[in-house]
Amino acid sequence: MTAEMAISVRGLTKRFGPRTVVDRFDMDVPRGAIYGFLGPNGSGKTTTIRMMCGLLTPDGGSGTCLGHDILTQSQQIKEQVGYMTQRFSLYEDLTIRENLDFIARMFRMKDRKARVDAALADLGLADRAGQLAGTLSGGWKQRLSLASCMLHDPQLLLLDEPTAGVDPKARRDFWDEIRRLAARGVTVLVSTHYMDEAVQCDFIAYIAYGKKLISGPARDIPGMIGLTTWQVEGPDIGALEAALRQTPGVEQVARFGAVLHVSGTDAAALARVAAEQSALGTHQWHEQKGGLEEAFIYLMAGASDNFSEGE
Repeated sequence: MTAEMAISVRGLTKRFGPRTVVDRFDMDVPRGAIYGFLGPNGSGKTTTIRMMCGLLTPDGGSGTCLGHDILTQSQQIKEQVGYMTQRFSLYEDLTIRENLDFIARMFRMKDRKARVDAALADLGLADRAGQLAGTLSGGWKQRLSLASCMLHDPQLLLLDEPTAGVDPKARRDFWDEIRRLAARGVTVLVSTHYMDEAVQCDFIAYIAYGKKLISGPARDIPGMIGLTTWQVEGPDIGALEAALRQTPGVEQVARFGAVLHVSGTDAAALARVAAEQSALGTHQWHEQKGGLEEAFIYLMAGASDNFSEGE
């Protein structure tokens, strides 16, 4: 692993009984990157991340995380990892300060009170330090969870669908904090199937049914697939949607409210469809840059389910 890479793994494989949950997974994660692992529930995202970080022993493959071997030095890796689960896992009958103090005791931190005070201030929790955790809103619980994960100054932060169930303002504030941490050199791995989380990431890996379908800089993913997209607006969009699904050159039709996103990998063929439809004068067609959501739908449509093989 080079100094620029926080994680470098090759051939990671995990089986549960007869089912291969992660199948020969390769990945390089730059230091300080926010790397999103996108895929449907049960696709192996969390299992993959846990193996990459030495939290779960793979059945095959090898690699390094933060300069340590994931097979033989998992304890050294764990000491530098903060793990934020989807479900709030702190003590609801303790205050914010008491929860953080408890975690500081677990890590046997020196200057415990100063470290807790700094964490409270850093994430805007100081004014609520005496509030019971169980009375917090989803957004404040999320902020407390992040504070607890970062209390021991980890170099790697794992987020498992971190903004599920919180309001848009809290979600935006949370991602502002994550970007601030990444700017300080903390590497962040995010497991998600929510597109509004995926777009916050610097890099994306699409995982389906144990296999990595594609990975790279988030902005480059649609181009790597070669997907062209047109946005269509107008009346009776449902009937047009049904007709387009049967039209040669159209590989994907996704509805977003009253708008259709029509996509395909043959740009010329799709342009002909757009020209023919536009000539009818019933709908407005505009070519646009393909997005992560169109790419996700396209990749999932071509992925084969491994459930019959046996997460």
